[in-house]
Amino acid sequence: MPGELSEWAGAVAPSGEVLEGRFVRLAPFRAEAHAAQLYDACAGRDDVWEYMPWGPFSSAAAFHRQMAALTSDPAWVYYAICGLDGICLGKAAYLRIVPDQGVIEVGGITFSPALQRTPAASEAMILMMRWAFAQGYRRYEWKCDARNLPSRRAAQRLGFSYEGVFRQHMVVKGRNRDTAWFAVTDQDWPALSEAYDIWLSKANFDASGAQKERLSALTRLVRVSSDPAL
Repeated sequence: MPGELSEWAGAVAPSGEVLEGRFVRLAPFRAEAHAAQLYDACAGRDDVWEYMPWGPFSSAAAFHRQMAALTSDPAWVYYAICGLDGICLGKAAYLRIVPDQGVIEVGGITFSPALQRTPAASEAMILMMRWAFAQGYRRYEWKCDARNLPSRRAAQRLGFSYEGVFRQHMVVKGRNRDTAWFAVTDQDWPALSEAYDIWLSKANFDASGAQKERLSALTRLVRVSSDPAL
């Protein structure tokens, strides 16, 4: 029958597995180990908190308290995105985790200036998506403030399909937030995974580390729909 899922047995909830890549290592975010590093990496750049429900922060101690509170919430599984030197340069989380429906979302994403627009940033997102589909998830979601065009561009570059805008979805920092929705499904995943493998291969980067083939070019044909705002 169309839509029959007799062979699907559900998904596995994340429990803080370490995710290793060529450029980054993702480990469970621990405020005592990672908060000060990430605060320093974002110093002087309050814009990284523009679309977050929290921040900017007046001190490393204030950021530590916020991250301690966030990582204590079992509904979110937070990761520290660390460079090969072990220094935390960003964070991201799994949320809206519904294993019996096969749905999971990536969010709470903060990339420091040193991480932004780098292969390491893209690989971090790829590692988290790869883990989710390997564990049986059927749908992997990305949502952001509709005003956040860099986030919308990032979702599209990674191969997420645009699904629309939820108007007046929430109130953040005393302002209305319309939310743009994107997703990758398990039907999209095989072709997208192949595109990621090609892009991440050593052959795709020259001696200076510059990419030869752009990720957006590889994922363009996988997307079911494109964001009309871009």
